Parts: sequence; structure tokens; C-alpha cells
Amino acid sequence: MELSRVGTHEPVAVTGEPRSAAVLVPVIAREDGDGDHLLFVKRADHLGEHAGQMAFPGGGHEPGDADLLATAVREAGEEIGLEPEEPAVVGRLDDIRTVSEYAVRPFVARVPDRTYVPDGREIAEVAVLPVAGLTDPANYTTERRDHPHYGDIRLHYFQVDGYTVWGATGRMLVQLLELTTDWEAPPEETVERVDPDADLPV
Repeated sequence: MELSRVGTHEPVAVTGEPRSAAVLVPVIAREDGDGDHLLFVKRADHLGEHAGQMAFPGGGHEPGDADLLATAVREAGEEIGLEPEEPAVVGRLDDIRTVSEYAVRPFVARVPDRTYVPDGREIAEVAVLPVAGLTDPANYTTERRDHPHYGDIRLHYFQVDGYTVWGATGRMLVQLLELTTDWEAPPEETVERVDPDADLPV
């Protein structure tokens, strides 16, 4: 991954949503030389929003947070035990809007190659997935649907090692991979539209 491209990217900010949040996009260079990996968390099944979904560590901004980067680092500490001094931030991706009415700011950072432990309350599992698998065309699908709030939307699905990354995290992942690798999402005009009530491939 050419993470320097994230550092030179001028991220687009989102305004107008009632709530702000931030996530850390953790990049791990495996010590065994197996290439770059990305760390995801699987949200617990009992949560009200996005239960069971794959995500990057993060959460809502709190009054005690100095800024949104502080939010991302604090949440990563709470969710997977990341120490405040461990992430080496290289830059930001574009803010995104979520269906739960958050404006989410993603910070990309290198983190150490070590074991991370899910908190067991909000986070059920930590998954470290290879970038080589995420960029394999055989592991990716995309579709368009009509959303009751946002209208026409495009969904991305990355299926690697038994995990499916999609939704807001899938959108962040698309931009990260397009910035830092040779992978590109298929052009808009080639994407099939499906019925809004069709089953999700997750």
C-alpha cells in the first residue's frame, strides 16, 4: 500500500448531520513479510445499530475529546486495547454520512503487529484481513439500491476469510484501496440495480 497517497489526499468534510463520529483505519505490516493487512472489528450482535457488522474501530464524539482524532484513538483503545501512543496517523479519508445520521471521519494509521483483544461488550471479534485478499476481484461485488432516506445508493461487498465488509465501512475501504493500490471499483454504469427488498449478500 502506498500510504503516502493518503497523506497528500485533501479529504472532503461532511456537515449538517446531527452527530459526529470518527474511526481509525488500522494498517498492519505483518512481521512475517506477508504484506499489509487491515484491522476490522465485528460489532456485537446485541447492539441496536449495525449489529454484527464489520467496522473499523471508532465511535461517537464525546465532549471530553479534544478533536475527532482523539475520538478515534480513544474508541480504539476502548474497543481493542490500542494504546494512545501506538497509532502513527498518515492522513484522512473523506468524511461519510451513515444511515444512522452520523458524519464519520476516518483516520488512517499504521499500528503495531500484535494481538488485539475485543472488549467483549460492543466488539465481539477482531479480524485482520490481508489487503491482497481485499483487492482480489473474486472477493468483491457491488450493486445499486433505492434507500428510503438517501435515495439511490451503491453498495460494496468485500468477502474475505469468511467475513463480509460492506455498508459505510465498505465505502471507506473502496476509497482507501483506490488511493493506495492499483485496485479500482467497477465504473458506475456497469453496476446492476437490484430490488430494494432483495436479500443482502452478507
